[in-house]
Amino acid sequence: MNHTPMPDQGQLYIVATPIGNLKDITYRAVEILKIVDVVYAEDTRQTRKLLEHYGLKQKIISCHEHNESARVSEVQKYLGEGLSVALVSDAGTPLISDPGFRLVTDIKALGFRVTPIPGACALISALSVAGLPSDRFQFCGFLPSKSPNRKKIYEGIKSYTGTTIFYESVHRVLASIKDLNEVLGRDRQVVLAKELTKQYETVIHGSAIELLNWLEGNPDKIRGEYVLLIRGEVSGESSEENTVATTKLLTTLLAVLPLKQAVKTACEISGKKKNSLYELALGLKDEMKLGK
Repeated sequence: MNHTPMPDQGQLYIVATPIGNLKDITYRAVEILKIVDVVYAEDTRQTRKLLEHYGLKQKIISCHEHNESARVSEVQKYLGEGLSVALVSDAGTPLISDPGFRLVTDIKALGFRVTPIPGACALISALSVAGLPSDRFQFCGFLPSKSPNRKKIYEGIKSYTGTTIFYESVHRVLASIKDLNEVLGRDRQVVLAKELTKQYETVIHGSAIELLNWLEGNPDKIRGEYVLLIRGEVSGESSEENTVATTKLLTTLLAVLPLKQAVKTACEISGKKKNSLYELALGLKDEMKLGK
């Protein structure tokens, strides 16, 4: 049953915070954090740093996966007294692979207003720079910790035609990419993004085996949490249509880019094998020379 919030009741604000760079917070988010009576945070130490950076001294109470259910009655009491409450996570938008679902669900069921204060979100930030189709995508949270369960998930997305997005930890990213290569093969285009908005922001494009080689060749750079984006299955085009489209793409790129850069860019856009595109590009380059 839906309840209409009473005017004299407080509000629960779901406030997005920066995912790295502290400047990536909205004016509205700062204003809300300034006026609320209490802030519930996944990690009080992390949130204290953020508030201090903006000169705020609100009361902070922990709210994480182990105590979230117990916090509902506290928040209800604050809101019932006409006080306002903010919920924040360590970074990004609360509830997106972070605590808050139980709290929001129960508070809404009790008839209180829950208001979003939008802002940074790692999966959306990664998708915006990945160079993968963004008109249709699915977010599946963190991958399972065990290989058989991960492979089952990968099997389940084989035929999905949109982009699939996962979060992955630094401790499992190598094993996850190995499983991905085994299940989806060498042809599927993959993107890894890490340290987004930070000094060592990195976005890596390629096949699963290419990403695996990069990770194994740069063990000192395997830090932070990752966003893993997987291009969907490419279907619906005939072989002839596919070849014509690829040829047109390469011809356009070769007119303005060196051969290797044109092939790399075409791979990123089309998701096709580098070797096959390279051979096609060599032929087109020769044709373009003869045509001059």
